Amino acid sequence: MQQPIEPATAAHNGIDMLALVLHASLPVQLVMLLLLFGSVASWVIIFRKKRVLDRAEREADRFEERFWSGAELSKLYAGATERNREIGGLEAIFEGGFREFNRVRQRRGVDSRIQLEGAQRAMRASASRELDGLERNLEFLANVGSISPYVGLFGTVWGIMVSFQGLANVREATIATVAPGISEALIATAMGLFAAIPAVWAYNRFATRVERISVRYDTFSEEFSSILQRQAHADEA
Repeated sequence: MQQPIEPATAAHNGIDMLALVLHASLPVQLVMLLLLFGSVASWVIIFRKKRVLDRAEREADRFEERFWSGAELSKLYAGATERNREIGGLEAIFEGGFREFNRVRQRRGVDSRIQLEGAQRAMRASASRELDGLERNLEFLANVGSISPYVGLFGTVWGIMVSFQGLANVREATIATVAPGISEALIATAMGLFAAIPAVWAYNRFATRVERISVRYDTFSEEFSSILQRQAHADEA
């Protein structure tokens, strides 16, 4: 039966780890510092991005509920253009498309096709701006996830190289002689994996959610275009 680790032993191991980091060579310490910065920055982005995507999905749910409840487009547009109110997501796409549709419709002699094309261009531009905000900083997570293991490996290789160079001045090499240098070098690899794994998971998760939201925006734009097309044909009749 395995004996539990006593608190004193765990604390001693923690002190040993800290001592290994503090006594590591300067390049290895720089590698560890870089990985620590990447890990902390990744977690900050992960928590912020989760809030942003959660808010985008909630706002899309609320606006779709109002939009498909039978409310008049003019009232929805008036609500979207209220002062001191920031809009985003589907509401921003709707506002941009309906604004351009009304602007073109006020011109004389403009057929329904031109009205619809103008609204569609405005909706595509609004959707691109919204998706750009949702995708912001995802590239950083991807870079941390792909580069961190190699940065940690570089620190490990450097630490092991320094350890073996130190053996040149030792007549008899033992495990006790080599172990500290190899241990501090392997810490860099562990830190690289610690930084990379959450970043890769978060990037894949958030990229999938952004793709789903993008499909949702495209679907709404197509459905709203159909409504505007029927309204434009009704105005010509």
